[in-house]
Amino acid sequence: MSVHLNGYILVPQDRLNDIRAALVDHIRLTRQEPGCISFNVDENPDIPGRFDVAEEFTDADSFAAHQTRVKASDWGRISAGIERDYTITGLD
Repeated sequence: MSVHLNGYILVPQDRLNDIRAALVDHIRLTRQEPGCISFNVDENPDIPGRFDVAEEFTDADSFAAHQTRVKASDWGRISAGIERDYTITGLD
């Protein structure tokens, strides 16, 4: 069963430029990961600072590997402390 993560991050105004710049590489690297089926992060046109996140990985192991990589990445450092609201399904 594949793992799905859906939700959003809320980026403070003073961090938007850094997040937008780092996001390009974060998306590229994630889409290259083994087990990544889809990975999208889109700036919400109606809610300032909100980025909608939708990702799918083939299984729990590939999702866990993604989480580990992200924590040690530039994206992990640049996005640290930003509010996240995610729902994850398929881990059980």
